[in-house]
Amino acid sequence: MRIVVVGKGGREHALIRALSESRSQPELFCFPGSDAIFELAQPVAADGLSSLIGWMKANAIDLCVAGEESYLLKEEGLANLCGKNGIPCWGPPREAAQLEGSKEFAKQFMERHGIPTGKARAVESAEEAFEVIGKKYPTVLKFDGLAAGKGVAVCPDEARAAAFLDEVFGQKRFGEGSLLVEEFLQGPEVSIFAAVVGGEFLIFTPARDYKLIGEGDTGANTGGMGAVASRRLLDPDLMARIEAEIVAPTIEGLESDRLGYVGFLYFGLMLTAEGPKVIEYNCRFGDPECQAVMPLVLGDFATFCLEGARGNLRPDLLTFDEGWSVGVILASAGYPASSHRGDVISGLDQVAGARVYHAGTRKNAAGQWETNGGRVLAVVAGGSDRVAAVDKAHGEAAKVDFDGSQRRHDIGRLHF
Repeated sequence: MRIVVVGKGGREHALIRALSESRSQPELFCFPGSDAIFELAQPVAADGLSSLIGWMKANAIDLCVAGEESYLLKEEGLANLCGKNGIPCWGPPREAAQLEGSKEFAKQFMERHGIPTGKARAVESAEEAFEVIGKKYPTVLKFDGLAAGKGVAVCPDEARAAAFLDEVFGQKRFGEGSLLVEEFLQGPEVSIFAAVVGGEFLIFTPARDYKLIGEGDTGANTGGMGAVASRRLLDPDLMARIEAEIVAPTIEGLESDRLGYVGFLYFGLMLTAEGPKVIEYNCRFGDPECQAVMPLVLGDFATFCLEGARGNLRPDLLTFDEGWSVGVILASAGYPASSHRGDVISGLDQVAGARVYHAGTRKNAAGQWETNGGRVLAVVAGGSDRVAAVDKAHGEAAKVDFDGSQRRHDIGRLHF
């Protein structure tokens, strides 16, 4: 089996490692990839989607796995192009990927299918946003398109709202697009992942990620500073309610709307006093949740994805570790406002009994690992209970260092 994974970050590094550990022992390739990924997978000689499709056809690729969301929405869409060229793709078509690509599309989908979520209204300017907000604070503002996990602001007051609206409409930090003014929901957040094939689904291990840069969930929003995952994260009754009220109706909605969904679907949920509600959908695995979840997935992951891309959901190919997994992100100096590159990373050879997933690294001319992005590494460790996993993950992460390194010391400790 020959598989191409599309993406270059920590999530793709985790997916590729899981694929490499599959019993079927696939031959792995990656586009665009990274120096760390290329220690497990071979590079693809392509410079865009069209040449990638041509390369896959010329090299008899059996499966394409979509990692990054952007490729699902570029041009005709990665999955659409694969379908036209007879290449099975583990990832949804462009039409379905609008669930992530457009917050307004997702809201309309949830309203149409009766899926619990916060009330929202789309606006086209800062002035219109303030009219909708009125004096109702806190409020939530969401850029309508893709924004690398940074397009959402929870605004406690008018000053914070004005600052974010200036980023969206004044500076156009995220490009052209409208904005959703959304009802503020309160409660702990949880990430649910489902493998979806048409009208069937399999729920993977749930996780909680930590989006804010500072200890105790304070400071600026980031792409995620760490995650904790376990089948025991939520009690069985709550999981059953989430499946019945949110996951199953979403899959039924995708089928009734004829969106042909195949691949991973992420449900970002808020556990409110009224029950679980959807904050957002992502049309791929979460990052950094993927890095925490994948070590708990056992069996033949490669064959599972191939069978799914062919239209067959095969839960019998996988089992799930019942323990805990904690992933700790090390971020570069200046993140999330900026990122610093070229700082040499030390201590990687000292990490033992834990996995290191590279997100923003590269090798320099001397063969040393150095920083090459905002979120640099994830150090992930498991344990039979949460405390053991937390202690191991933080203990191993403390061995890794570089100038300006940022790490939250409460990942996994700050729980529901």
